[in-house]
Formats: sequence, structure tokens, C-alpha cells
Amino acid sequence: MKIICFLFFLGAFSLLTTAQQRYAEAVFDSVSVQTYTYAVKQGQTLDLDLYTPAFDAAQERPLIIYVHGGGFSSGTRNSQGISDFCHRLATYGYSAVSISYRLTRKDQPTAFGCDCPAADKRNTFQWAVEDLQDATFFLIQNRETFGINPQQIILAGSSAGAETVLNAAYQPPYCYGLDSGPVSYAGVISMAGAIPDITKLYNESAVPSLLFHGTCDNLVPYATASHHHCQPSQPGYLVLYGSFPIAEKLKELQVPGWLHTTCGGRHELASSPMTHYFDEIIEFCHQFVLLQKGETRHTIIPGNPKNCNYQQFDFCTP
Repeated sequence: MKIICFLFFLGAFSLLTTAQQRYAEAVFDSVSVQTYTYAVKQGQTLDLDLYTPAFDAAQERPLIIYVHGGGFSSGTRNSQGISDFCHRLATYGYSAVSISYRLTRKDQPTAFGCDCPAADKRNTFQWAVEDLQDATFFLIQNRETFGINPQQIILAGSSAGAETVLNAAYQPPYCYGLDSGPVSYAGVISMAGAIPDITKLYNESAVPSLLFHGTCDNLVPYATASHHHCQPSQPGYLVLYGSFPIAEKLKELQVPGWLHTTCGGRHELASSPMTHYFDEIIEFCHQFVLLQKGETRHTIIPGNPKNCNYQQFDFCTP
């Protein structure tokens, strides 16, 4: 009798998830969280937290990998805000992962600002990308155990994490030893991110992108400007291409992109989308990536563009 009741419960649950639209609506009430070590580098143990919907029979779930911010010197993968974000994603049916990575600027006297040499900044980006790729490789190797689809991996990141995921996402397909061939990331969500080389974006490397940014970000430029707005005479002078030029390049390549601009917004756009614009994140993952119904879209949140303490163009006019 207990077995019959259990089978009835599973059948009823299956009907419920069918009636609701998985990946577009919250379907699951409980979430399982497990921690794994994906690499050990330079004496550092690099872990990831995997959030999956509990009691879910799906074998190939889309995966969202999140990379935290902190100027490559601080931040943790399991802070409360990040944990809440990944937990909420899993209730929609996704597998969500938050990773640790090498904080190569930690305890460095020049930190990651204008005293940090530009070459060191480029190396910092690359080392973080390598860690993210290693985490991806670990997850793909264990795809059957974790129940993930290697062809539907979406990257998301904030600030330094956004710089990491953009640099990782805009690369040609990478070989992970799969019979199906090389793998490209299926999409990327950047919260206040930028890249040092816009030529990284071309037909074989561009993927659907959701780009959150404030026009008055004083650390990571919204448009094209130097990192932290350093002066050319300073060691840390490095020109970055922010969300606006990335969106323009995607449009030129006819690759789906959603630019989400907050007029007068500062660097708080590195974290606020995880709560304030969660619905937009879900829409992007479901429509732009999974259903491949993306488009070129620009959302403008009104604000005060005079918040900027540097010269800018009018990015707040549709």
C-alpha cells in the first residue's frame, strides 16, 4: 500500500511539473546542495557548490555556473545572497553552481586598481578563466552523475566574476573530450562586466548575452574606457569594453543580446540583478538560450545620468 501511495505521489508530481512550465516558473519546493572539490592549484583547494531540485528525475538539466565578484581579492562562493540566488534557480528546475577560484590579487599591495600593472590585470583575468574552465570540465566529466546537459551551460557573474565569465564565454568551442564534439557555452549573464579585447567577439565565439550595467559605474566601464577610469600615466591603465560596446558588437553579428541599462547606476549593478531583476534572468535563460528565441533588446531603467563623475555620452536615450 505504501508503494502504491508513493507511485501515486510521483505521478501527481509529474502532472504538476507538466502543467507548470519548467525553467520559466518555480516548480520545486526543495533543493539539494552538495559541495565538491574540482581542482587543487598552488596549494589552494577550489570547491564548487551544486544546487539541484530535490526529487527530480530529469537527467539532462540546463546548468547555470555563477562566479562571484570581489576584485579578484575577496568574496566567497557561498555568501547568503549567492546561496539564495542559486537556490532560487534550482526551484525553476535548473542545476546551479557557484564556484571558488584563485583570488590572485588577495594581499597584493597594488590590489586591482590603478597601481596594479595592466599586464597583471590581463593575467588575473586569464587565471580566473582557467579556473572556470576547469570547473566546467569537472562538471562535464560528471554530467551523468549530476544530471546536466553539457550543451546547455550558461555562465553568470558579478563584477570580477562578470569579467571572468565574459572572457570565458566569448571563446571558440572548447574540446572536453565528448563524443558530440567541442562545447560552447550556451549563454552568458554579465552583471557589471567588461572585456579587454572586443575582437574576441566574432561569429564563432559570440553567444546570447544578458548584460546588466549602470551608466555611471566607476570601476568597470559601461562603455569604452579604462578600468577604474585610471589615467594613461598610471600602471593600471587598461582600456575595457563594457556592456554597451559588447551589445553593439552582438547586434552587428546578429547574435541575440539583451542590454539592461540603469541610467546613473553605479557598481551596485554587480549584485542587484540577482534579486531586483531575477525575472529577467529567468526570461533570458528560458527564451534566449533554451528555446533559442532571442532577439536584440535594450531595456532602459530611468535614473540620474548626472551621477557620473566623468564625461559620458547620452546612453539613456532609446
